[in-house]
Amino acid sequence: MKIVVLNQDDIKNVFSMEDAIQADKDALKLYSLGKSAVPLRVNLDVPEHEGHSLYMPGYSADANALGVKIVSVYPKNIEKGLNSVPATMVLLNSETGEVCSLMDGTYLTRVRTGAVSGAAADVLARKDSKVFAMFGTGGQAETQLEAILTVRPIKIVKVFGISIERAERFAERMTAKFGEKFGVEIFAAKSSDEAIADADIITSVTTSKKPVFDGRLVKKGCHINGVGSYTPEMHEIDEYTITHADKVYVDTRNGVLNESGDLIIPIKNGTFSADRITGELGEVIAGKAPARISDDEITVFKTTGSAVLDIVNAQRIYENALKKGMGSIIEF
Repeated sequence: MKIVVLNQDDIKNVFSMEDAIQADKDALKLYSLGKSAVPLRVNLDVPEHEGHSLYMPGYSADANALGVKIVSVYPKNIEKGLNSVPATMVLLNSETGEVCSLMDGTYLTRVRTGAVSGAAADVLARKDSKVFAMFGTGGQAETQLEAILTVRPIKIVKVFGISIERAERFAERMTAKFGEKFGVEIFAAKSSDEAIADADIITSVTTSKKPVFDGRLVKKGCHINGVGSYTPEMHEIDEYTITHADKVYVDTRNGVLNESGDLIIPIKNGTFSADRITGELGEVIAGKAPARISDDEITVFKTTGSAVLDIVNAQRIYENALKKGMGSIIEF
């Protein structure tokens, strides 16, 4: 049995952000049409180290995709100079059940998670969006930024984080990487209110257990991506935003309603209900749920992630790697 091993550089050489955005759209459409099998992820608490270890299996016959991603979330790793979201993707041959590839699940997670925000913005945000506010400067932040820059003509990016110094360093790095390529100005905002002022798109990718911005200050026509919350206690998007948005979308109802405090908390408080969810993004893509119909509408997209995103992206990365002869081979 031959297994193709793909590291971050291998993946970058065979798979672009545009590829990932399309893969995510296809994956969520398959999910919403009932053409995938995705059990709710297993989430093990590791309280001694303030971490979580998650196991995410999935299968989609239409995508020839079968696999499991093992991912951990250890926020304190940043203090040790380590990645806070280490992961490994195990891809299987759907015809034989044999492992066919091991790949850097950390980068896979980053690119598919960034891409799902890009997919949501591409489907839901105003076409003329120019100002982007981003909350969070951790390992997921770079691909979140790249995805939005890929789908909309952003001219100004305002970054806000719990550390102004880290936000400034992040803005400098991203300016060097994306400033000239996309013709965009990127800088650190000094406050949450400054960050969302005049923002056409807002993305929050934090591990916060309290809201990171005031929904009352969000301008009409804004699109909001909630990315960071993946437990019932995590709550980076405030209740006002959820309850006053014109439309609220999710990647998967099952995932969001079981895992994200952004919706669980308003539902428990009686200010929101599951039947007010406009639709899954895959339903919009499939033409089974409405998208934005007015430039004044405020739209919210909440994602907790799903194994269907991992398996479809991983399968396409693997296929591209085979075509280009990338990766190393191990034999059992």
